[in-house]
Amino acid sequence: MTKIKGGNSSHNQVKDILLIRKQELEEEFFHLGTDRDDDQIQDQADQASSSALETLKSSLQSNEYEEYKMIMNALEMIQEGSYGMCIDCKDSISSRRLASYPNAARCLVCQETSEETIAGNKMNSFL
Repeated sequence: MTKIKGGNSSHNQVKDILLIRKQELEEEFFHLGTDRDDDQIQDQADQASSSALETLKSSLQSNEYEEYKMIMNALEMIQEGSYGMCIDCKDSISSRRLASYPNAARCLVCQETSEETIAGNKMNSFL
């Protein structure tokens, strides 16, 4: 297996970035879990607005949770020494991709293939 250029020092920098983002997400999860306005009396418009905000909050929380899982995966890969390796083709992920997306688990080609497959499966389920 080939490792990305930069070795341990760049991995340590990435690890620090990932750990900071992990902490930010954990704080957001904590605040989302403690922000409740259930005791207030609301009219129908307020209830509809609250419902829409809860749906949006749930969607954001879901996206953030997915990011959190990817960060945890990347941290595990750094620990194991496999960080920077595509989980599909086992080739190196470009340092440029990792610089802009440090929790990337796939090289660009495999990521595009994965997204095309997912999109195709979604389209087939509608047919």
